[in-house]
Amino acid sequence: MKDITVLITAAGNVFMPGTTACLRNNGERNIRLIGADMSDDPTMLNMVDAYYAVPRGDDPSYIDVLLDICKKEKVDVVLPIMSVELEKLSVSRDKFEIIGTKISVSNIDGLRVANDKLKLLTFMHGREYPCARFYPVRTLNELDEAVIKLGYPQKKVCVKATNASGSRGFRILNANTSLYDKFFNEKPSSSEMKFEEFRKIIAEKENFPELLIMEYLSGTEYTVDALADNGKVLECCCRRGLRMENSIMLDSQVVKRTDIEELCANIIADLSLDGNIGFDIKERSDGTPIIMECNPRITAGIPVFYYAGVNLPYLCVKKILGEELPKSNTEYGLVVKRRWQEMV
Repeated sequence: MKDITVLITAAGNVFMPGTTACLRNNGERNIRLIGADMSDDPTMLNMVDAYYAVPRGDDPSYIDVLLDICKKEKVDVVLPIMSVELEKLSVSRDKFEIIGTKISVSNIDGLRVANDKLKLLTFMHGREYPCARFYPVRTLNELDEAVIKLGYPQKKVCVKATNASGSRGFRILNANTSLYDKFFNEKPSSSEMKFEEFRKIIAEKENFPELLIMEYLSGTEYTVDALADNGKVLECCCRRGLRMENSIMLDSQVVKRTDIEELCANIIADLSLDGNIGFDIKERSDGTPIIMECNPRITAGIPVFYYAGVNLPYLCVKKILGEELPKSNTEYGLVVKRRWQEMV
């Protein structure tokens, strides 16, 4: 098949080796890979054919810089990785189409809901989807009231910044957590803390970003990665979490959960989402699956499904190019453990 050029943004992320492997080992064609990231990192050339340092995704010059790279490198497809850049790319899609570059991104209306944790939960609650209890807070008084309503200190409570990703702005408030144990027995990346500690952090600033105070769900954690075509699900894969670290599922098992897949498919249809879409799901103690958040982009765990027979990043490239997709056969039960790799 015709050789193509694909640009991956936020290419300095820790799961980049797996994502590039999916695109390189597609079995059909040669793909020239271009990486873009904020850091000037020459080790990226271990994985991509050309690399560019770019501004932050929310910088006013970001789109123009990306356009220049796409012109210079004759990029066929852009695969965005960071949530912060998605809305800008969605409204700028026509600028890229003019130079022959297609972007894998959803329509702006659905994207604004899926890409914002509070808007997504509000949307699901209004449509009577199973939903965690939640309260938006903007002041210390609202914070105090929300944690009490959710049962703290008898129960754990989750805190999330509504527009953050990658475990930024996320904590679990646990009155029974031990500072002594955290110091001697846990790595500094532990997400649990007491409410009093968290309140001191928030009180450092007179104004703080909107937060989401949520019910803590004690059941098994799952992630779903799907490929959608304007609301229609083309592929959908689910994995059960075995070990988490810094919000990334390092050890997982590919499983068949029709109920979870249907739940995610309904959200995708309601919001007319497009391209690679990821969901974080947790079960209540009674086994009811609850969508915690949506990532309308390639996610950290998506390479896991490549080993189970479903190459979601490459299938997305084929979809956006208008090519027929092959049938995938998922190997259920497969366990994948992720490890670090040196880049020199």
